[in-house]
Parts: sequence; structure tokens; C-alpha cells
Amino acid sequence: MEEPTADFYMYFYSGHKGKFGHEFFRFEIDKRGRLKYSNNSNYRRDSLIRKELRMSPTLLEEIKQIIEDSEIMKESDEKWPSRDENGRLQLEIRIGEKSINFETARITSLADIQNTKDPEGLRVLYYLIQDFKCLILSLVSLHYKIKPLG
Repeated sequence: MEEPTADFYMYFYSGHKGKFGHEFFRFEIDKRGRLKYSNNSNYRRDSLIRKELRMSPTLLEEIKQIIEDSEIMKESDEKWPSRDENGRLQLEIRIGEKSINFETARITSLADIQNTKDPEGLRVLYYLIQDFKCLILSLVSLHYKIKPLG
């Protein structure tokens, strides 16, 4: 695969420790298009799921465009709630010379952000994360579950 010119890295983690142990959803994407996905839930005795796949340069460029369009790189987590007993959410993105590394309390719904000091910034984060969760789960599902015709 051809080496991209711009440096790129994305890491997302959302998790908590509760009655079912350490449960989390995590993914990491590097500049070569390698996606590492992990999901751990002990609910109903589920186990850790780990998958890794490669994405095309075209998809990687689309991911960068989604990030740019969201304007998340303009946000700041200074006024966001700190991690708490309900868990934490972390998002790290590096595109070229620009980078962010946010950490906040875990967000489970839009209702969680209504009474915060920066609901608009958290809304941007929430929708971006929802978009990426859908994309990542779709990619993993397509990559590992489609059986060839024949």
C-alpha cells in the first residue's frame, strides 16, 4: 500500500467498570489504514472481541473528511465533565500538524450533555462518535461476516 503523505492517527475509547467488570468499546486507526477494534462486555458472559483490518486509502481520506467536516478539531474539552464513576470517553486525533486529545465523562445519550457547561461542543463530539461507531461496526461486520458466493 502506498504511504500517505499526511500523518494520521485516531483513537477512541469509551468504557466503565461496573457489575459486569471492565466493559469498553475501543478502536484505533493509523495512517496506513490499519483499524484495530476491541469490544469487551461481560453481559450474558460475552467475551472480549478483537478484530483488525486494513482500509483503502480512499476510505481513510473519507474518514479524514468526516473529521474535518465535524469541526471537532476546533473544540476544547476544558469545560467538559471529568471522568467519573460512570466511566470515561477518550478521543485522540492527529491529522498532519493538528491534534486533539479529549477526555470526558462517558456519554450514553444526548440527555447526558444538556446541563453541561459546553453542550454544543459535547454535541459535536457525540454525533461524531455515533457516526464512527456505525462506520466501524459496519466495516468489521462486512469484513468478517460476508461469505463468498459459490
